[in-house]
Amino acid sequence: MTPCRHALSTLACAIALALAPAAHGQDAAASAPAKKVITQQTDLPRFSYPVAGTATKFVESDGFGAFAAKVGQDIDGVLAGYQIDDKSTLSELLSAKLNVQEIAGDHSGALKTVDELRAQQTKPASQALTGLFAKARLQAALDAGGESGPAFEAAFRKHYAEAIAPLPWAVVKDGIKSSYGRARIASRAADLGDVTTELDPAVAKSGALDSGEAWELIATRVDLKYALPLATARADVLKAYIAKNDTPVPEIWSAREVTLTAADKLTPVNVAIWDSGIDVALFPGQVFTDTRPTASGSHGLAFDDYGNASRAWTYPLSAAQKAAYPAFQQEIRGRLDLQNGVDSPDALAVQKKYRTMSPQEMHAMQEFDKVLGFYVHGTHCAGIAVRGNPAARLVVARFDDQLPDFPFAPTQAWVRKIGADFQQMADYFRTRHVRVVNMSWGDDAAEFETWLSKTGGGADAAARKKKAGELFALWREAIENAIKSAPDTLFVTAAGNSDSDAGFLGDVPASLHLPNLIAVGAVNQAGEETSFTSHGATVLVHSDGYQVESFVPGGQRVRLSGTSMASPNVVNLAAKLIALDPALTPAQTIALIRDGATDTPDGRRHLMDEKRSVALLEARR
Repeated sequence: MTPCRHALSTLACAIALALAPAAHGQDAAASAPAKKVITQQTDLPRFSYPVAGTATKFVESDGFGAFAAKVGQDIDGVLAGYQIDDKSTLSELLSAKLNVQEIAGDHSGALKTVDELRAQQTKPASQALTGLFAKARLQAALDAGGESGPAFEAAFRKHYAEAIAPLPWAVVKDGIKSSYGRARIASRAADLGDVTTELDPAVAKSGALDSGEAWELIATRVDLKYALPLATARADVLKAYIAKNDTPVPEIWSAREVTLTAADKLTPVNVAIWDSGIDVALFPGQVFTDTRPTASGSHGLAFDDYGNASRAWTYPLSAAQKAAYPAFQQEIRGRLDLQNGVDSPDALAVQKKYRTMSPQEMHAMQEFDKVLGFYVHGTHCAGIAVRGNPAARLVVARFDDQLPDFPFAPTQAWVRKIGADFQQMADYFRTRHVRVVNMSWGDDAAEFETWLSKTGGGADAAARKKKAGELFALWREAIENAIKSAPDTLFVTAAGNSDSDAGFLGDVPASLHLPNLIAVGAVNQAGEETSFTSHGATVLVHSDGYQVESFVPGGQRVRLSGTSMASPNVVNLAAKLIALDPALTPAQTIALIRDGATDTPDGRRHLMDEKRSVALLEARR
């Protein structure tokens, strides 16, 4: 569940002499050392950067340029010595290179990097939008001879408007509106609050930042120094573009939806939500009641952060977190309206609040938001999974996957204990005839590295990588064995939200190749890829993962985005198919889902279609 990080590098340039004989060029190529081929994220080298004091103070300090230059030198070495074919990883590298160049004042070089960054994009929206904000800043800096002052801002507005104006609305709508919303709430307090929340723990515990953490800090420096002063100008340009082009785009999902009723002669289907828990009171008549209760109760299994049995079906909140929850729900709606360019009272309240908060207040809010966002996650997935299916019976499988946010360091004993919990869940799925399981989560080795960094893993990056790899190997094995041990259960997992290849990252469970597992990518209301959705060989189908409405604990309905929302949409279809034909195996169910999906002309997306899949089922009965 780790967020996508920024990375940096410096491009190597080769100049061929037109008059040099061909043999000379061949000899030079032959003498160049071969690059090491990178096939997975863990093959990349690791670095560590000591930071004195706090990252929050350091990011605004005068000595930051030397820090960024050192990080850049290390990445230069990586690019010179490694062949990295994964486009998402190269995009991270180039994004961070761009940041380093802007900090150094290398505007012309940075413009070349923007072009290379754009060339790495494969999604239509990303191809259109990537780098436009930075490019307009850089062009304006060259025009005005610096990155401040009225002439600079006027030049920025001109270049940015010229870049945005010709973009195809149907392709860029979501990205444009999201950028507009972010520009309206951007603030120094938000940036510094994020550094305090995410990076200061690593500095305090390990005395250093790892590569990814350093890249994040460099990105924050660029935002503070160069992007924030242009937030109003950027919002003005985007608002004008939205006003001129804001027309509805097609919505494909309603026409594909199947709603079952008792007249369809349904068989009850047990559907587990392996997640943060479920507010079971919200689903009367659709919650599984076990005649053989567990230590947690009669609706499934729940485990606390230490792997012990819990009797709470939702993630437990402190008194302070409970008090913050109503405002959190209102802020979700306000953020969503901002993202959609809607000037609702909730949106205006969020905008006003964010612009008046201090960095420490932002930090406190972000700490609450992480817990509360996790708290609502399982219930939101559950509402999607059982929609339109009176035969669905929800089973709770609760645990905490917020690994880097745990206050204790990971150990083999802890991983083995949680692994035993996973096996207990799988045994429960098998013995209680759970037919479909939603897994809207995922982890990779880098997440364990971050966890170690934030809990005192030390500044030795190589040692931390080795230990993380050992822990992750146990974690991966436990998840894979659990899924394998319930062969009659279909497991559906989110592809991930880092716009990466799940296989390259080694994300688990999304990267696993198992006959009873399917990974799901996210598209929007029109079936276009979201900017965040990950991809890869295991991602066999795509579903709605953008602003999907469902319940959160307490009964409110909110819209959330992510492959976390796309996955239960596929669970929804799987459970409907099994309710209609309980003899279906996981392999048969996957085939019906995949064969019923409509492939896009570019072959990148396989859009789920409930009606087509149900029709295929009816045709074979």
